[in-house]
Amino acid sequence: MNIEKKIETGEAAWTIVPFAHPDWAKSVFPDLEEGQAIDALWNDIFQICRIDENDPIENWNRHHESFKKRIQKLNNCGLKSLHYTNSLGTDLIIELPEGYLFAGGASIRSDGLLFFPNIPTEEVFTAPLKTGVNGRVVASMPLNVGGKLIEEFEMTFKDGKVVSFSAKEGEETLKEILNTDENSCYLGEVALVPADSPIQSLNRIFYNTLIDENASCHLALGQSYGECIENGLNLESEELEKLGMNQSAAHTDFMIGTEDLSIVGTLKNGEIVPVFENGRFSSWIDEENKDL
Repeated sequence: MNIEKKIETGEAAWTIVPFAHPDWAKSVFPDLEEGQAIDALWNDIFQICRIDENDPIENWNRHHESFKKRIQKLNNCGLKSLHYTNSLGTDLIIELPEGYLFAGGASIRSDGLLFFPNIPTEEVFTAPLKTGVNGRVVASMPLNVGGKLIEEFEMTFKDGKVVSFSAKEGEETLKEILNTDENSCYLGEVALVPADSPIQSLNRIFYNTLIDENASCHLALGQSYGECIENGLNLESEELEKLGMNQSAAHTDFMIGTEDLSIVGTLKNGEIVPVFENGRFSSWIDEENKDL
């Protein structure tokens, strides 16, 4: 069995971590000399990877516990939809498919070994119901796609599909993303990241999806993840599509989180609950994490 298959079946542990390459460092810090840029980028990497004066292993154990408690709360509360609003103009309702699952943080190998596939990571995520997205969303950060920046952009959704869009810069690039295939104009991921994450606190673009997507709450156009619905990892693409899980060759993350982002959840029983308040997990979600 090759390594890709072992990763897919959970038999192999793996981790992606950032490394301060000179070219990357100069992209992030263009005004610094190369050596200074590399040092500056390493300093950022240590901060966002939770490597500080405390024990890094203990830092990640605590981080893991916060993920577990948030995911458990979100998966057990019976969410039907999420309503996003903020002062940028986002006013978006996202329905979740039956059997949705939030995931994020650590993974567990088939023999029980716990590992983090991505370092850094701040998000808990799930998939929207493909046809259940309606309203307007305004990006809170520029989007870097192949070295091209899309800035100050927004999209309007109806029954899951982007029906209009605009961008101050890079509108043609945004159009290309939306036209990648017939489903790249639908959402495939909904990710929750608190506004006080280590990455967000640095307030810069790293030109690296692994890092930039963990700066704030984000959405992704295109492909959904099978782990975000019950038994999804055992289903074929056609079966996932029937369950409302978008299937596409594309997967493009873009940031929507702000300091004043509100996310209100509607439960299946009709109850309204706060999920995010002022850009952070609400006490209703995070009460058990207050000491972590």
